[in-house]
Amino acid sequence: MFARWQQSRCDAYAHRVVDTTSLTRAVDHFADRLRAAPQSRLQRGAAAEALELARQLARWAQSIEEPAAEPREMPDVGMFAAADQITVAVHDLALVLVDEGQVREAVEMVEAARKKAGV
Repeated sequence: MFARWQQSRCDAYAHRVVDTTSLTRAVDHFADRLRAAPQSRLQRGAAAEALELARQLARWAQSIEEPAAEPREMPDVGMFAAADQITVAVHDLALVLVDEGQVREAVEMVEAARKKAGV
C-alpha cells in the first residue's frame, strides 16, 4: 500500500529535467553586479528593478506549482537584499520549468532587467 502511494506522489512531481544552466548563470551575473554596485546606483533604481524581476519570477514559479492558488508577493526587504531575492526567485523557478523555451524566456527577462538596472 505504501509503495503505491509513494509511487503516485513521485508521478505527480515527475517531469523531464530541463537544463537551466544559462538561467542560473544569467542571474548569478546580475546578482554579482548588484552586489558590486555602489549604494547610489542601487538607490537610483537598480535595486527596484531587481525586486520587480524577483517578484515576476516568483509569481511565474507559483503559477506553475500552484495554478489555483493566489500568488504571494515577494516582500521588499531592502536594496541590499535585491541580489539575494533574484537568486532565490530564479532557483525556485528553475525547479519547475518544463521546457527550453521557458528557460530562454526567463534568461531574456533577467538580461532585460539587468540592462534596465544599468549594472
